[in-house]
Amino acid sequence: MSMTTSASVPAGSGRATLGEETVTDRLVDANQQYAAAFSDPGMDARPVLRVAVVACMDARLDLHAALGLELGDCHTIRNAGGVVTDDVIRSLTISQRALGTRSVVLIHHTNCGLESITEEFRHDLEMEVGQRPAWAVEAFRDVDQDVRQSMQRVRTSPFLLHTGDVRGFVFDVKSGLLREIDPA
Repeated sequence: MSMTTSASVPAGSGRATLGEETVTDRLVDANQQYAAAFSDPGMDARPVLRVAVVACMDARLDLHAALGLELGDCHTIRNAGGVVTDDVIRSLTISQRALGTRSVVLIHHTNCGLESITEEFRHDLEMEVGQRPAWAVEAFRDVDQDVRQSMQRVRTSPFLLHTGDVRGFVFDVKSGLLREIDPA
């Protein structure tokens, strides 16, 4: 079964549907086909390459393909912007202390949605739902500087054992290339 891209799914209101079938229904159907041919690879939860990759959740980033990774090679932690938040530090701490990772790769990207919103987003949500979110939006204007900030958050966390191999990159969504960011 081939999946359509978001560009070919008609925009609608409310529930994401494709005819009578929802997008979630298609995902569950695809899983049934996947599971029919699945065999346990016999892997451990410890990543073979001992690396954790923190990246944006943007659908244009196919991290495994872009980095030449295979199943079991790394831990992948994704959120809006690929920002190092308290929850990312929590995941990295578990990744390092319980599952043996030693390196951290941070990947932001060009044309990120977090560059077009502000912390005012939280205020708008509060006005709409009557409750202010406890989390920060972590919006930014300069992707390079945000990568530097994320690298600094990892390097200075008291919970992480391995902060010597922390590198940050910006993925260009037009070319597919990574550009390394100097932490200085």
